[in-house]
Amino acid sequence: MARSVLGPKRERRPAPRCGRSRYVHPMTDDIAAQLARVEAEEAEVVLPRFDVTDAWTLGSRMREAAAAAGLPIVIGITLGEARVFHTALPGSSADNDGWLDRKTRVARRYGRSSFGVGLSFRAAGGDFDTDARLDTTAYAAHGGVFPITIAGVGVVGTVGVSGLPQADDHAFVVEQLRAWQADAS
Repeated sequence: MARSVLGPKRERRPAPRCGRSRYVHPMTDDIAAQLARVEAEEAEVVLPRFDVTDAWTLGSRMREAAAAAGLPIVIGITLGEARVFHTALPGSSADNDGWLDRKTRVARRYGRSSFGVGLSFRAAGGDFDTDARLDTTAYAAHGGVFPITIAGVGVVGTVGVSGLPQADDHAFVVEQLRAWQADAS
């Protein structure tokens, strides 16, 4: 048997779901209801503080949770324009890094979750890729990146993942931020 130059062939398996996702496929859930949930999350997930040490701790916790669930994702955290945490788990690829970068640009530009931005365009009957008039090779309004908002300060960075369906990417980040928020309070 000839050996592949790419290494042994890996079995392709579906990505595991990330726990208690409250999101379902957009074809079966009302976009307005999804948008209302996301807007509530954006208003509720506000942290008392966040610095580079917090980024390392949160990112490490997210990596542990993703590894335990077998999620093939990349995780990234930014403060301002600086990337302060990045990791990739088995099964993820460089394509996931590209998606994470594009979703991060959307969250930074709009000051809200990348999923919320995409849902807002769809709820208004539009399409982000055409109506935002932004370069789609640099911006993607798909779920997975959430703003880091500090009480009394505003948005200071982003935390995101890429590698799952967009609603699951979003749900994983929100779940991890809510746990972080509970511990920080």
